[in-house]
Amino acid sequence: MRALHDDPADGRTLATLAARAGTSERTFARLCRRELGMSFPQWRTQLRLHHALLLLADGLPVTVVAHRCGWASAGAFIDVFRRALGYTPGHAFTM
Repeated sequence: MRALHDDPADGRTLATLAARAGTSERTFARLCRRELGMSFPQWRTQLRLHHALLLLADGLPVTVVAHRCGWASAGAFIDVFRRALGYTPGHAFTM
């Protein structure tokens, strides 16, 4: 989890991260749910959105933020951001 916190764009899978931690994918998934209260994909998205908000607050362009946080495109980032927060990243610090 620390590796993803340090680099939210890290695209390693749950299986790869579990192997790195010396556990099975299933055990790692159960630990995520128990310790974080959400699934691994949900946690990764929340982590990326948090990091994105910090970068947007620093004034970085939406496209740069999208790629630094692990989204393949600005459009995909904008869609996830809007669904999660109710507004687009371009409006994040204009309200």
